[in-house]
Amino acid sequence: MQETLALLVLENGSVYRGTAFGHIGEAAGEVVFNTSHTGYQEILTDPSYAGQMVVMTYPLIGNYGVTPNDNESSKVWASAFIVREASHIHSNFEASGSLDAYLKQAKVMGLAGIDTRKLVREIREKGAMRGVISTLDLNAENLKQKALGIPEMTGQDLVKTVTATRSYRLDKQDARYHVAAFDYGIKNNILRILQNCGCRVTVLNAATPFEEVLKLNPDGVFLSNGPGDPSAVGYAIDTIRAIAEYNRTTRPLPVFGICLGHQLLSLAFGAETYKLKFGHHGSNHPVKNLENRRIEITSQNHGFAVKMDSLPEDIEMTHLNLYDQTVEGIRHRSLPCFSVQYHPEAAPGPHDSHYLFDRFTEMMDKAKN
Repeated sequence: MQETLALLVLENGSVYRGTAFGHIGEAAGEVVFNTSHTGYQEILTDPSYAGQMVVMTYPLIGNYGVTPNDNESSKVWASAFIVREASHIHSNFEASGSLDAYLKQAKVMGLAGIDTRKLVREIREKGAMRGVISTLDLNAENLKQKALGIPEMTGQDLVKTVTATRSYRLDKQDARYHVAAFDYGIKNNILRILQNCGCRVTVLNAATPFEEVLKLNPDGVFLSNGPGDPSAVGYAIDTIRAIAEYNRTTRPLPVFGICLGHQLLSLAFGAETYKLKFGHHGSNHPVKNLENRRIEITSQNHGFAVKMDSLPEDIEMTHLNLYDQTVEGIRHRSLPCFSVQYHPEAAPGPHDSHYLFDRFTEMMDKAKN
């Protein structure tokens, strides 16, 4: 099979030469790396990766193929996929096809054959950078200028590009709870676990106003993961503030946020967020639960974090990242609102963090009584 030459050029002019797989053409986005050994299909279909090209640090990717059961959404959201070696064969009894064919069908570019260790070191030292991959234009200076023309992640509202266009409902037989879940880029497994916890779920477009939420008469509100800069999603922050005010003045309405939902909840209560140098992307991040002093092995995917010294007095930090001492969880001291930065539904522990969903249902039980 004839290989197609492709170039990756970063905004600082660094050039990486490799071969294309998947879709042939040109792709652009912020380049980030993920340290997971497996789960590439879940990563590709995670809406939180919208606008980003993902580098896998594990050297061999694609060896177990793909299966529809592993999709976290209805499409591939990553702008491109960068690996050291893309396996030409796959072996898995559930596999329905190869990674190469999967990316071709999704019209998403793949780049293989580059020194991913060097690229990851560069990102760690200099920070996440914009980049362009191309098989059409092999002029490095041209590609650098294209990379410099890509909008920076700071200030971007990407939620509006990934949220459901209209609300929909997921029923659950003998459901004990009704949860209104804001879709900022929600993953399938989050919805699956909420259903397993006895919830029927109404999934809402990210811009749904609070008045529409009230009409549903939910037992709780869930704030999902998603891409981009949380401070740019002003409409979501305003709605969460309205929910918090309803909690203060009318009745308890438990709120649980994950990842971007955690950042938006923090912003709604008056905290600040900032862009991390290269983000947290992987399935082996140790997080300390400050309530019971236990360590949870967590899955993470985010490029922004909550400023610890900006947390207001009525917000308590509940979880701490042991890699870089960033905020991984909060709760309100008097209102039934809490959130975590990591992904408890991804379960690399494998069950270290499932108690958070139980906490949510316990809050809804208490609010009913």
